[in-house]
Amino acid sequence: MLRSTDRFLTTHTGSLPRPDDLIKSMFAKEEGVPVDPEALNQRITTAVEEVVIKQAKAGVDLVNDGEMSKPSYATYVKDRLAGFGGTGNTFVYQDLAEFPVLERKVFGDPGRSRRKTPACNGPISVSNPQAVAIDTQNLKDAFVKHKSKQAAQEMFMSAASPGVVSLFFRNDHYKSQEDYLHAIAHTMRHEYESVAKAGIILQIDCPDLAMGRHIQYADLSIAEFRKRAQMHVEALNYAVENIPAEQLRMHVCWGNYEGPHHCDVDMSEIIDIVFKAKPHAISFEAANPRHAHEWTLFEKVKLPDGKVLIPGVLESKTNFIEHPELIAQRIARYANLVGRENVIAGSDCGYGTWVGQAAVDPDVVWAKFAAMVEGAKIASKQFWKN
Repeated sequence: MLRSTDRFLTTHTGSLPRPDDLIKSMFAKEEGVPVDPEALNQRITTAVEEVVIKQAKAGVDLVNDGEMSKPSYATYVKDRLAGFGGTGNTFVYQDLAEFPVLERKVFGDPGRSRRKTPACNGPISVSNPQAVAIDTQNLKDAFVKHKSKQAAQEMFMSAASPGVVSLFFRNDHYKSQEDYLHAIAHTMRHEYESVAKAGIILQIDCPDLAMGRHIQYADLSIAEFRKRAQMHVEALNYAVENIPAEQLRMHVCWGNYEGPHHCDVDMSEIIDIVFKAKPHAISFEAANPRHAHEWTLFEKVKLPDGKVLIPGVLESKTNFIEHPELIAQRIARYANLVGRENVIAGSDCGYGTWVGQAAVDPDVVWAKFAAMVEGAKIASKQFWKN
């Protein structure tokens, strides 16, 4: 994985705005309306090329496919794995429970209201092994075609962690949560290793390590939650044991929704567990009002050798376009504490977490990315004088 050796590199979390016609087709597919699979696959292919071009034009260095083929960063697994069916999951967000009007608004979002989260009701196995091959080929084709013309330097592709799969799809089959996690981890190896073998950096999405505290494990003490989080990390490390750490990055977040987030677990309570995960780079929320202060944690906590931070310097739920000077300041805070070569600028979370969910106007997303690139240039001049 590239590092910030002569300037601060830029990237983002993963999901990006999808074209309106693709959203309509994916909504139809999710709701069981007949959709021409060849036409849908072709539109996904062109959408990937379009989104790679947009990232490159904005100046982003480490680009992806925008998750164009997925109904969400996590629930897509139901279309690729066998063993899921029956009734859907019921979620209680601890912070939203105190604000019922806001709760209805959040869950009324077109993306969330249409998401499908059936339970695990049978043995898990790979049912669609070609899906990841199609994804990787689409990204590679688009990247190779446009790399020489634009700024894009490296590809990454996201995949759901074993822990976040267990969060969204409750276990109605395996004897224990540990057995369930192991089964998910074993089965997801196919996808993880396919991405890595394609020469693409694999990002494992792990909101279970933070968001899981106030959703999946809200009834546990911090000590008990930490034990569960450690179990999730052990499952993750097992799943990626055949992939070099330098080809892995992970994303940790507290949920990409417009809630109060006052029940979020502090970063200080989980950072040691996060550091035990194998991935080389860690992407995390660092710009929004609930977590922007946590950069000071690294005044006390030493970054382990070989690790890289990808702090969010852009909020993912507001249409404010961050000032490049503010972005430069955010980058500098981390670089001063952990070293310039250990920092890559990123976003708090995605801009299309669920199909049809877009708190930020699509055109504003690209303006935010351009501001991030400009901010990275300002910070680079401060840290690389020559």
